[in-house]
Amino acid sequence: MNISHIEHIGIAVKDLRTAIPYYEEILGLKCYNIEEVTEQKVKTAFFKVGQTKIELLEPTSEESTVAKFIEKKGEGVHHIAFSVDNIVDALAECENKGVQLIDKVPRKGAEGLTIAFLHPKSTTGVLTEFCN
Repeated sequence: MNISHIEHIGIAVKDLRTAIPYYEEILGLKCYNIEEVTEQKVKTAFFKVGQTKIELLEPTSEESTVAKFIEKKGEGVHHIAFSVDNIVDALAECENKGVQLIDKVPRKGAEGLTIAFLHPKSTTGVLTEFCN
């Protein structure tokens, strides 16, 4: 597997309207994209820091995995996403090494990326996402 860089860090928030001002007014970052990912029941906001992005995730349904995360752990870092050359091969390699997959097949994510998640039980407690 070839990981080229950290694509983004996902941060779960209750409300984008109250979270975005911190990143813009305090940290001086610019929100360059807001979009809803209906399939994942989230609304996202993106900021760029060098080559890496910060992705804020607001649940749009109480049934969203992000809503359940916030209910259980509160707002905060949700996942780290790595950019890989071939997501299918990366998933197969991880599964062959005994890593539990959340997504056996890649799916559509925000910003037109193809994504797949690895279960935190197999990744030292960190929800890990692959994208390309």
